[in-house]
Amino acid sequence: MWEVHPSRLRLSGPLVAILYATVLVPTARSDEPKLSISGYDPVAYFTDGKPVQGKTEFEYLWHKLRWRFANGAHRELFANNPDRYTPQYDGYCAMGVSAGEAGHKDTVDPEAWTIVDGKLYLTHVSQTMDAWRQNPAEYIKQADANWAAVKDLAEPVILGPPCAASPPSTLVELRGGGHWVVVGPEAARDEGGNVVSSSRSARKSRPA
Repeated sequence: MWEVHPSRLRLSGPLVAILYATVLVPTARSDEPKLSISGYDPVAYFTDGKPVQGKTEFEYLWHKLRWRFANGAHRELFANNPDRYTPQYDGYCAMGVSAGEAGHKDTVDPEAWTIVDGKLYLTHVSQTMDAWRQNPAEYIKQADANWAAVKDLAEPVILGPPCAASPPSTLVELRGGGHWVVVGPEAARDEGGNVVSSSRSARKSRPA
């Protein structure tokens, strides 16, 4: 994993078209509201101080998203004041939103979270959240300024094999134009499956 951001690969037009044709088009047929933050309970971050998986029997539709909760009491708290509990930027990666002209929507790891001034923030991977916590005020300022433009961008597309499934590699549209493939932490293993090198220890981010 690179120190500040996951690796990003800028794509040419033809390759983007292929990826959209193979990945985006099939998902566009579903009219079901998207499940937010992988079904984790947004209220639990505040009441329990930790990520808690929600249950299918406790759902609530808000902002064209499906939100799940661990119990009916949490769902009631959310329904009465969703702005109090909803993660910022509609639950997309806060670091991705903050990235200037490269601002974008990205998926999040529900375990990569923090609460700042009573507001919940999530990022794509835990290493990105580690960077976020070093200077939250500046990142929040940048993300808040970017969100008006980023919120109307296309949804991130999760890429399938041969990309790693966890954390997911994603195709994202950039605020300033173009696309990135965002790749999560990478590790090289020997024939026995032992880690021999990991990109998490690298000191610089890969050029776009």
